[in-house]
Amino acid sequence: MATKAKTDEKYDGFTAEERDAMKERAKELKSTARGGSRASKAKADPEAEVLAKIAEMPEEDRLLAEGIHALVKAAAPELQPKTWYGMPAYARNGKIVCFFQPSGKFKARYSTLGFNDPANLDDGDMWPTAFAVTALTSETEARITDLVRRAAS
Repeated sequence: MATKAKTDEKYDGFTAEERDAMKERAKELKSTARGGSRASKAKADPEAEVLAKIAEMPEEDRLLAEGIHALVKAAAPELQPKTWYGMPAYARNGKIVCFFQPSGKFKARYSTLGFNDPANLDDGDMWPTAFAVTALTSETEARITDLVRRAAS
């Protein structure tokens, strides 16, 4: 009879990174709650918050995030920058269309550019909703620009 090997690590449901992301999301929701004063809402600058989050990233993630931020703003200026689970995201009518998930966020092998339901990327019965991004070349920049334009349309 085979026995399971015991490990020193105890699984509690969420990683520390996942718990941190949930805390960031709760903070984001609290700051936009209806109960806040108009003055505090007026002071809040979502793009400044996105840029601050990007500035906190390790260099490799930061360079990708800065480039993607510029591409999204140029390709779809109607999308509003905001943070989402502590990540740079871009919304239409308050709904997240696309977001950048840095590799360091969840200790992943690569960063991703993801798209949510409001993105107009439907293509038949199956299509990708997230793309690994390891470098911003002229080819990847053109693809990102095209995807963001389509998503925002």
